[in-house]
Amino acid sequence: MVNSNKIASVARDVLLAPIYLYQGRKIKRDTVRLPEPNGERHGHIQLGKPTDATANTKDKTKQTLNIMVVGDSAAAGVGSQTQQEALVGNLMPILAQQSEINTQFDSLIWSLQATTGHTSFDILRRLYVLPTPSQAVDVMVLSVGVNDTTSNVSVSKWQQQIEDIITIAQRKFGVRQLIFLSLPPMAQMPAIPAPLNHFVGAKASILDKTLQQVCASNECVTYMATDFPRMIEEHSNGTPIDIKVMFASDGFHPSSLMYGYWAQQLAELIVKLLNSSAAELSSPTV
Repeated sequence: MVNSNKIASVARDVLLAPIYLYQGRKIKRDTVRLPEPNGERHGHIQLGKPTDATANTKDKTKQTLNIMVVGDSAAAGVGSQTQQEALVGNLMPILAQQSEINTQFDSLIWSLQATTGHTSFDILRRLYVLPTPSQAVDVMVLSVGVNDTTSNVSVSKWQQQIEDIITIAQRKFGVRQLIFLSLPPMAQMPAIPAPLNHFVGAKASILDKTLQQVCASNECVTYMATDFPRMIEEHSNGTPIDIKVMFASDGFHPSSLMYGYWAQQLAELIVKLLNSSAAELSSPTV
């Protein structure tokens, strides 16, 4: 039996199609185009502070932590003035301060491979074009899905391209831990008016659920459900605030404030995954 709610939803979308089309064109015409922020897109951080006793003695058990962030405009930091205020600019200093990271690694190298407008297909193509790294990537973070939503990619094509991204990331880049960031709450984006926001939000939700399923079915692939309620609660200290503060001036991309909270949550997950991997490697085999 066909779900009556689904039939009603399809019928509503058909009736509202002219409004969706009008609102979509108006957004493209009127929305401010924010540039990608200036700043470094790769770097090297020396971890730990050697004491006089260890200054000339390198701990050969430690290695270099290699992190790559790949994706769309959110990964590129659109909505921030500089890369220091963006996702990567917030993330790397947080990681460098973690005792667990300093215990396992003596240095951190990172790179950002992200471009405004990139869909899952664009990201897949970029991974094919990028040279094979000399050192395996320990953690790759993927921000993808918003542009697939707005370009109305089919669910089957989305799923296939996510699976292909996982395959090339693990085979070509030797990725040990792959993290896909959840799609943002597009229905709440100030730039998208009703009723279009409900239509776009529903499509984003479908793609996000598919992403969760693909991640769950692949080893060493993690889906990170961004905790937006937690971000708002920590910022407001329990006082109701306008969700608009979490978005940039275009009402579409994250604000610098949001990037900061986002990076904190991501750092917590990366530390957890690395600790888990280290524990597995150190455990005796039977």
